[in-house]
Amino acid sequence: MTDQQAISGKILILDADTQRAAEFSRCLRYLNYEPVIADPEQSRQQLNSLDSLAIVAGDIETDGKLAEAACEFHAAHQDVPFICFPEATGSRPELADGHSWPLEMPLRRSQLVRLLQRAERYQGQERRQRLTGSSSSIRGVRKLIEQVADFDTNVLITGQSGTGKELVARTIHELSDRADKPFVPINCGAIPAELLESELFGHEKGAFTGAIANRTGRFELAEGGTLFLDEIGDMSIDMQVKLLRVLQERTFERVGSGKTQKCDVRIVAATHRDLPTAVKEGDFREDLYYRLNVFPIEMPPLFKRVSDLPQLMRELFVSHSAENKDELRVSPAAVRILARYPWPGNIRELSNLVERLAIIKPEGTIDVDDLPAKYRETQSEPIPEMNNVVEAMQLTEANLKERLQNVEQDLIGQAMTISDGVVAKAARLLSMRRTTLVEKIGKYNIVH
Repeated sequence: MTDQQAISGKILILDADTQRAAEFSRCLRYLNYEPVIADPEQSRQQLNSLDSLAIVAGDIETDGKLAEAACEFHAAHQDVPFICFPEATGSRPELADGHSWPLEMPLRRSQLVRLLQRAERYQGQERRQRLTGSSSSIRGVRKLIEQVADFDTNVLITGQSGTGKELVARTIHELSDRADKPFVPINCGAIPAELLESELFGHEKGAFTGAIANRTGRFELAEGGTLFLDEIGDMSIDMQVKLLRVLQERTFERVGSGKTQKCDVRIVAATHRDLPTAVKEGDFREDLYYRLNVFPIEMPPLFKRVSDLPQLMRELFVSHSAENKDELRVSPAAVRILARYPWPGNIRELSNLVERLAIIKPEGTIDVDDLPAKYRETQSEPIPEMNNVVEAMQLTEANLKERLQNVEQDLIGQAMTISDGVVAKAARLLSMRRTTLVEKIGKYNIVH
């Protein structure tokens, strides 16, 4: 590796086998990554502050401190991919949650490169394109995505409207080897049946009235990448026949053209409809259903993953707030109220609520009285799991307050030492009013 080459990212190595850890390190340096071998004696605070692209784990069980550090790091960085030997998670099921990707031994460079490239693609996704949440249902969805991403298998995503089915499709594409090729979505239910064929396959000039020029279809636009067929359940029977033929033969013709074109696209479809029932009623072709439903993924409705509400709202506040992004919070009492709401519009409805709240109250804490009436008036049974979530929120806020106070106390102490106890001079160093500094010195009982 030359000095001019940019480091691709830090990789944390967790392995009690020092010889193998060194082998990992040499291999990672050759591949232009910066390896960091975890030292069990190193403070957990130092480990948890590492900005790692991925974690590579080998033997962690023979060193109790290393195993504890691995579990703590993984819990604090659930979005960081965990590349590990299968036995590394055998007696630690908590390490198998989230993004755990198996690594086979003996170590094969090609496999390691593929997993590290996937980690780069994953970390490269913008926050708004992430599947947010740590509930068991959303962890299950992420696991399915990671299992199928590397294959060209057709995927069928089901779930209510507004649950984030297109986000699942985009994530599959971003984690696949097709990530550098186009992701092309089309809503099959929003386009009239007579125009959908042209939208999918394109048309030649003069093919029909109004076709004044050649048009490239979505299959051509998605060549080499992923075609997302949203609301596939609303497609007409006639179009289902034509789509099935393309999926079987991997060829198509533009409308008005006799020229056959080959296509290399991955198909990911989605629907809010109950397709098995539609098949029984004759509204959806059974052969097309089985062709699409090779790898099913069901997105849970929001009311079944309300423990994700605080995290979802934080993410949405960041995306909807132009300024003061870190200053707007939701009180535990407000979260409890929102957890009792049935969320018929799912995450789309939650996003609309957050956008409204960010406009009405751009900073501070959102409390119960700030919520629209329909959310406050919801009468339903409390969600037991939310008690743990709210308690965690309160504990986090308390810990954060305590840490900030400790930092403030240390800075004031350092400034007073540098200024030989002269308050006015220390206040200038801290860019703080003298009277304010005097109050804080008394509050923290700082003696100089």
